[in-house]
Amino acid sequence: MNSFISDLKYTWNKPGSGLLRLIIINVVVYVCMSILMLVLKLSGFQEFYNLYIFDNVALPPSIYAVAYKPWTLITYFFVHSMSDFFHILFNMLVMYWFGVIFTEFLGDKKLVALYFLGGIAGGLAYIFMFNVVPFYKEQADMVSGLIGASACVYAIVVGAATIAPEYKINLLFVGPVRIKYLAAVYIFLSLIQSAGSNAGGEIAHLGGALMGFGYVSLLKKGTDLGKPLYAVTNFFGNIMNSKRKLKVVRGGKKGKAAAKAEKNVSHQPSQDSIDEILDKISVKGYEGLTQEEKEILFKASQRKH
Repeated sequence: MNSFISDLKYTWNKPGSGLLRLIIINVVVYVCMSILMLVLKLSGFQEFYNLYIFDNVALPPSIYAVAYKPWTLITYFFVHSMSDFFHILFNMLVMYWFGVIFTEFLGDKKLVALYFLGGIAGGLAYIFMFNVVPFYKEQADMVSGLIGASACVYAIVVGAATIAPEYKINLLFVGPVRIKYLAAVYIFLSLIQSAGSNAGGEIAHLGGALMGFGYVSLLKKGTDLGKPLYAVTNFFGNIMNSKRKLKVVRGGKKGKAAAKAEKNVSHQPSQDSIDEILDKISVKGYEGLTQEEKEILFKASQRKH
């Protein structure tokens, strides 16, 4: 157990691990809520789960209910159905496959931003349709709420296909397929099922997909929709860094190993400088980099974790 926790901490703290952190959060939330639901069900308090837990994390279709519980616009895309293991399994696998491609071109920071933006866009699309379109308004009372990271996953899939449409993935029994075609199939399936039994979920998928396309398209023109999210993450990152700096170090002299490690760290490019270079690549391409910027990227690629 200690080894597992150590491995988890190592993965979490590793630089550029935004994609893995998102997967870890989703899995941990799923495991904790599944155990809680089981305990409450065996204790005869399942109604407590429905009224006080699910209702406070799932995104309701009513705009009035969302006004009282605005945090559900965020919490819903970290929660998956307890009774459908394949829902979270498929979401996390697809997010990992396409997330690796997206990160390769645009970096870790932008992937995390798109995850949140895709989830928010999917949630807003869901709320809009169930409060404006008559067909969906009639069904609003029968909908308990929206959960799942699918809108975020769709955003990442379409985002990756927008930045690298010719990138190929080898599919079992099919062979290499360009990701632009896979994204098109995803969108088509959600579109034709948007009036079915999971209409709310399919609408959220389409909202996330639209955000994925819009985010990368605007990024190519120099507009980054993720800047507000970067400010928030930088704020909390600075708080964590300041806490680390305040740790008391015993002894006046550093050992040789510590001094050597510190020296190596000082020569390593910071994540912020790497992100800035990746931003420049998205606008001007790799050839638009200076020799110094290319060397920084090379150093980052050689970094050992």
